[in-house]
Amino acid sequence: MFSTSCHYALQAMIFIALKSDGNKNVDLTSISTELDIPKHFLSKILQMLVKHRLLNSMKGPTGGFSLKTPADKITLIKVVEIVDGLDVFNRCGIGFKECDDQNPCPIHFEFCQVREQIQEVFESKTLEQLKQDILDGKSIISPDLTEKLAK
Repeated sequence: MFSTSCHYALQAMIFIALKSDGNKNVDLTSISTELDIPKHFLSKILQMLVKHRLLNSMKGPTGGFSLKTPADKITLIKVVEIVDGLDVFNRCGIGFKECDDQNPCPIHFEFCQVREQIQEVFESKTLEQLKQDILDGKSIISPDLTEKLAK
């Protein structure tokens, strides 16, 4: 449903929320290595998030990325909106160009319900909630990374 860029943006935002703390930035190499995202591709995605004021970017030895907006104010839908646009929640589940209530594809009505539920989750979940779930052991990023974060 979402582009690879959007998936990477969501993963990176969660990682930065977990790792940046006040004056501490998270460098591009760490994000790229820990999340197994190509560095050059990730750099472009993060700059897009900087441009839209979700992230700060600092250069130099202590440089890297940090949240510009508090984690409890950033919903997942905001990241999706910046990277993929909200139109992703209006597209046909099969990919037909002409699909709506008057001209439905074979899965139109069922897919609309699921898509609306997904949109509600993305509108209601904040980075802070996801961060806390990970820190509380209720969810993980990856087993290895979650173990490192716990230390």
